[in-house]
Parts: sequence; C-alpha cells; structure tokens
Amino acid sequence: MAFPTHRPRRLRQNPAFRRLVAEVRLHPAELILPVFIKEGAAEPIQITSMPGVVQHTEDSLKAAAAEAVELGLGGIMIFGVPEHHDALGSGAVDPDGVLNRAIASVKSEVGEGLVVMSDLCLDEFTDHGHCGVLTESGAVDNDATLEIYAQMGVAQAEAGADMVGPSGMMDGQVAVIRQALDEAGHQDTAILAYAAKYSSAFYGPFREAVDSQLSGDRKTYQMDPANRREAMLEVSLDLEEGADLVMVKPAMSYLDILRDVAEISDVPVSAYQISGEYAMIEAAAANGWIDRDKAIVESVLSIRRAGADSVLTYWAAELGRWIKEGRI
Repeated sequence: MAFPTHRPRRLRQNPAFRRLVAEVRLHPAELILPVFIKEGAAEPIQITSMPGVVQHTEDSLKAAAAEAVELGLGGIMIFGVPEHHDALGSGAVDPDGVLNRAIASVKSEVGEGLVVMSDLCLDEFTDHGHCGVLTESGAVDNDATLEIYAQMGVAQAEAGADMVGPSGMMDGQVAVIRQALDEAGHQDTAILAYAAKYSSAFYGPFREAVDSQLSGDRKTYQMDPANRREAMLEVSLDLEEGADLVMVKPAMSYLDILRDVAEISDVPVSAYQISGEYAMIEAAAANGWIDRDKAIVESVLSIRRAGADSVLTYWAAELGRWIKEGRI
C-alpha cells in the first residue's frame, strides 16, 4: 500500500514537536482578570457558585491586582457590588461609590503596571437589576440610560480607569461615552465595547457574584442566541462609534461569532469566558468527571484559536502562574 508523502502525525510524536508547531499559545499579557469588590465587606466573601472566586475587600483587591502585575497579566476588570441600590443606580456615578473608590485604589497600587478596566453598566447598582433606567411602563429607556453612562464614563476615568467597558448593550453607548470622555479631557481613556453580548443562561453565577436585583430577563437589549448576522451589525456600529476594542460575550457557545468578529474588526478583539463556563468546568472537575487543569487550558486555547486577542477569564491568575512555572 502506498502511503502519502506528508504524514501530519510526524509533528505530533512528542512534546517537543507539538510545542514547535503549536499554532496558538497562551501568554499572561493576553489574560484579563475579572474581579468583584463588595462594599462593607470585612473579609473576602466566597461566591458559592464560583469556587475559588470571591467578593473582595479593598485590601484583598489590591493584593490581587499586585499579583496580576507580578504575573504579567494584561489587565484587571473591576465590578462593584454596592450595599445600596436605587432606581437610577446613583452609586455608579458617585465618586465615593464602591466601584470608583476601587478603581482609584487599584490604580494607586499598580500604576502603569497593569491596564485598569472598569465595568460601565448600571445593573449592579439598580434596585431592579436592569442595565439601564426604566420608563413608567417598566421598559429600559435607552436614551435616558445613555446620559447616565456618559456620567459613569467620566467618573471612572477621573477615578483612574485606563479603560472603561460599557456592557449594557444600549444603542449608541460607545459614541456617547467617547464624546463625554473627550469633552472632560480624558481623550486617552480607552473603550472596550461589549459589542456582541448575548442574552445567555450562563450568566447565573455572575448574578450571585454581584448580588443582582434582577427579576425577569434582559432579552429586549441583549442579543438573541439564535442570531449570527446581527452580531456583525452590532460590532460594526461600535467600531464606527470609536471603540478601541470590541468584545464577544459569552465565549464558549459563541466561538463562531468570535471568529466572524475577528475577521472584520480593525481593532483588537476580546472574549469573556463567563461565570457559567467557569462554574461548569469547576463542578465537573469536582465530581471527577474531567481533568480540571487540562480542561481550563483547552477552553482558553479554544477562545484564542477562534480569534480572541485577549480573554477575560476567572482563571487568569492561575493560568499566569502555570505559564510562569512552565506548566503550559
């Protein structure tokens, strides 16, 4: 029997060969660590549905940020968990609010050693849990929400954020925030646009992490999981409005969208490996059904392979340590 001249298996025969020809590698600079800070917490609070992830105190958050610098991570994305909520999410624009204080604290700790990012959305701060303010009928008021987003962007930039991450999927949010930042003298503050953010069942653990007040769903403004072409429209609009990076969220079930976005975007593309993705792997590993460490690496490699230049993952620090130790 004649065999083909080219045999792909030649390049798989041992770790050295596989390392030589690997098409995608993980580097700490490509990893962004999402973190939560809980107002009034006396010590870090474990998040039940996300083993190993906590709601930080200011001190533990600063320690996590310092470790991220030591590991060479690309960035840290901060989410605030306030004690009090109201209909307008007023804590989001308060310079003394939990998120803005945390931004300032982390920035003072890391300086230019880490890109300090901040979530720009109202859902953690409202008493109804939606990403925007509501009309009398209970619908999300897009334009009224944009006015608050503009204030949030400026407040976060003044607190020290290097990059703001509008995640509410309001139409026109990037343009409004960009204009507000520029007019306030924050031309160098970048925008990471959650450009293709889907209404997903995999956000469940995150809602525990931020003590979400949501009753119902966000299907009127987050994207329908059935739609692919619509994502290209959303991303194109954010690019036109001046997004410095664009994001696909979630990652796992939307790798086709990520590939599409990577092919059209002229700015870096990020993807968020969200709480449900984290929780599923941790739960399966805890039950002995999968190899935890290998599953973590494979899952993040798949996101990079699909086209993400950077990945938000709750395993960012752990992966950074493994890379530093030469385990990956």
